[in-house]
Amino acid sequence: MRIGWVQYARRLTRRNVTVSRRLWSTQALPERTLSKTRNIGIIAHIDAGKTTTTERMLYYSGYTRRIGDVDEGSTVTDFLPAERARGITIQSAAITFLWPPSNSALDENYNQVPRSSFTHNINLIDTPGHADFTFEVLRSLRVLDGAVCILDGVAGVEAQTEKVWLQAGNYQIPRIIYINKLDRAGAAFSRTTKEIGVRLHGWPAVCQIPWWRDGKGDFMGVGDVVYLRGLMWQGARDGSQIQSFELRDLEEADNDFASEMKKARIALVELLSEHDDAMVELFLEHGEDHLAIPGPQIIQSLRKTVLKTPQTVIPVFAGASFRNIGVQPLLDAVIDYLPSPLETPGPEISLGGKSGDLSQLLMGNSKDLIPAPTGKGQKSLDVKNLQACALAFKVVNDPKRGILVYVRVYSGSIDKGSTLFNTNLCSAERVPRLLKMLANDAQEVDSIQTGQIGVIPGLKLARTGDTLIVYKGMNAKSHPPAPLDSLQLRPIQVPPPVFFTSIEPQSLSEQKHVLETLAILLREDPSLHLSVDEESGQTHLAGMGDLHLEIARDRLLNDFKAKARIGKIEIGYRETITSSTSPHTSQLERTIAGKLAKASMTASATPKEEFALREAVGPDDRFATIHETEDGNMIVIRHPGLSKIHGQHPAIPLHLTLPQILTSIHAGVSAALARGPMNGYPIASTAVAIDLDAEKHLFVESTPSAISMVTRNAVSSSLRTACETSPSALMEPVMLVNIFVPESSMGSVVQDVSSARGGHVLSLDGSDSSNAAAEDLRTVNPAQVYTPPDPFASGTFDTGLNDSQRQIVARVPLKEMVGYLSHLRSLTGGRGTFVMQVDGFEKMNELRQREVLEGAREYS
Repeated sequence: MRIGWVQYARRLTRRNVTVSRRLWSTQALPERTLSKTRNIGIIAHIDAGKTTTTERMLYYSGYTRRIGDVDEGSTVTDFLPAERARGITIQSAAITFLWPPSNSALDENYNQVPRSSFTHNINLIDTPGHADFTFEVLRSLRVLDGAVCILDGVAGVEAQTEKVWLQAGNYQIPRIIYINKLDRAGAAFSRTTKEIGVRLHGWPAVCQIPWWRDGKGDFMGVGDVVYLRGLMWQGARDGSQIQSFELRDLEEADNDFASEMKKARIALVELLSEHDDAMVELFLEHGEDHLAIPGPQIIQSLRKTVLKTPQTVIPVFAGASFRNIGVQPLLDAVIDYLPSPLETPGPEISLGGKSGDLSQLLMGNSKDLIPAPTGKGQKSLDVKNLQACALAFKVVNDPKRGILVYVRVYSGSIDKGSTLFNTNLCSAERVPRLLKMLANDAQEVDSIQTGQIGVIPGLKLARTGDTLIVYKGMNAKSHPPAPLDSLQLRPIQVPPPVFFTSIEPQSLSEQKHVLETLAILLREDPSLHLSVDEESGQTHLAGMGDLHLEIARDRLLNDFKAKARIGKIEIGYRETITSSTSPHTSQLERTIAGKLAKASMTASATPKEEFALREAVGPDDRFATIHETEDGNMIVIRHPGLSKIHGQHPAIPLHLTLPQILTSIHAGVSAALARGPMNGYPIASTAVAIDLDAEKHLFVESTPSAISMVTRNAVSSSLRTACETSPSALMEPVMLVNIFVPESSMGSVVQDVSSARGGHVLSLDGSDSSNAAAEDLRTVNPAQVYTPPDPFASGTFDTGLNDSQRQIVARVPLKEMVGYLSHLRSLTGGRGTFVMQVDGFEKMNELRQREVLEGAREYS
């Protein structure tokens, strides 16, 4: 029975004979069905070896003829100048290759032999590991079917690893784990495997064990627990020569290693028996002999458990990618254990304000989403005319090809020349060309099929998170029938920015170029935010972290050659009112562009904690529109007599519609909330109520821009009145911080966080049961997890933690976390790490508020 590359090599040679790698990249690509497609991502903490592993995958698949090096800046997926200069991944890169590279003629049924016996098409996305680029990971996870999580065998399960693991779990993505860097001093496979159980809350299924020379020497290969054989990488420096040893040969040459592999197989079968009833039957059929169960049946059972939701069994593999050990079997595991697009749940959709499943809609089981026609003249909606549905998950500005929109097709196919309808923007665009991206290179294709990831160049409007559909008979001036024109896939959530910097053109002539460049950056990365301070005229760029803004600044100045002055990076505070106001009416009557514009609006503002929505809206919410913003503001627009479900109202001028009016009001309120009346920071945690009386507030001369302007004036006046009554309060971003430190440094770090930095320690070792997120996570006892002994281990794993490593969970103001990494390393002898995320905004006390305002005045 053949298993991917290694088993194919064994077919060509006798036992214990060295096998050479061959390149099949010049062969014609075989036809591939959807079941032979894998959309996977590489996720991990920074410096775990994601890009290094990806380079080996490309080399062994025949895609490249040399192995790129991160330190040399010669990797395929890290192609941005900033990535090569820093040696880190900043922007996720997509690439397509085949594995195994050779498709030998096999007569066996695809479902009866290991899937890695057949050539598969792998769409791989290499994601960043730095916490500042969390959004880049999130939008990649949104379109993946499976993931490979890479761990550093020395550092173990690190802070960012836990974060991306949970994020992948939220998207129900099956995952396998590859423990890397086992060739380094201090590497501990056993310790890291137990950490997987404790920190990632799953049962590690050890599928490979490390093979050390003479038990305590160099790392030279792995023991394949599934097929009970040893795989040794030796001879060729590129890792292309693999020597395979059967169990009976290992018993003669290295009996201790053979005995440990038997223990590993017994533990693997026992673990699978607890989660798969079919494995219990197999165990009994083979005379209760753990070693007698065939490898392909072990693979089938493992695959079944990996695809369960939630995932409780985690296959674990071993290797050292930099030394070219373990990557080929990892590729086989990707094929064997991770799902095809056919095996993943149907994507979530919303249609006409209702939620559902895309597969149900396409199969016609959508009565809840699309009601049956009731009238005689009504026709039922023909879903068969929906020819394609895709999600735009990334937008990139390529210096040679222009704007590139990365899409994942969930149904049908997008063909060259077809017309795409953007359901988020209600606009249509024609597809000029289609590309399959190979990192920074591209190959033109005629269509992008279901389950595939591709690129559409030349789209002028599409943004990250937009849903794109193709409907039969549609052109650029038409749109699909309702309610399909509102069909939207589950959006990509954008986290709020917490740092900002000022950007000023060096001259007035450079202003247009700078603004155009910023617009490109914001379309590429929606986690960047742009705002303009009207009093100072400064443009502020906000982002997820100081490194995030530093990269954006470098791209602005170096890649786009914009001539601008960049200010220092600051924290984005918020401002909130502390008293309520009575309704205030503003009127506008002025000439705009030679035409008279006239409108009126009434607004009031209230601290959100004092605002009662039900009292404000009343019993009939058809006559009110409610919006909630990411800063915790609530916008309530009351429009009595104007129902959202009715047509044109006599009080509304004929050139306006209610949706236009509501959109203009929302824009006016948002503009007023963007700058507080006291300190100029954005308003947060405030409820704004707008009273729209069509007969009093709308006129024949009313325009959308006039409505927006008068609404802004009314809200700004209400906010100023609130601040005159009672001074506004500053709010600062508070971070949820996970800190990993050695036992000896724990006391000093806790004291530093709680006293010097004004933080609040929530738990130690993640033991706080009050954490709502932790309540859903299973507890794994490390004593019940099988692992082979670490030959170089200096301690025991008796607490479920990384030897003496401890975890501190705390809430700390962001201001105190700026530059914290260097301070933490000084406290912990260089062994401490942390990861943080925004946990919300909180009011500051008078002392901290005075310090912030004094610092801002000194800077200005």
